Amino acid sequence: MQHYIITYFGGEHPNTPELQQAHFAKYQAWLAQLGDAAVNPMVPYKNTHVVGADGQVSAGSQTAMMGHTVIAAESMEQALEHAKSCPFLDINGTLEVAELAQM
Repeated sequence: MQHYIITYFGGEHPNTPELQQAHFAKYQAWLAQLGDAAVNPMVPYKNTHVVGADGQVSAGSQTAMMGHTVIAAESMEQALEHAKSCPFLDINGTLEVAELAQM
């Protein structure tokens, strides 16, 4: 099986504790559905900084990248099917899926 990374971008994050808990419960259900295919689940990013080619550092993200999940799948098509059921899409986020190269 190959490993794929699902990267989370943007989204309208729940703004109340109740909505946050409900959304998190959806994630837990999604990960349970993935089972052993979830190699490195739900890795959120925080305190992002950008380092430019000139060495300048600025706080924040240039891409609104929020985090990632690494999954195992037989093919890109299967990885995309897993991504299509991700609850991050429910909050108007977008996902990028890429196969991780074996080095």
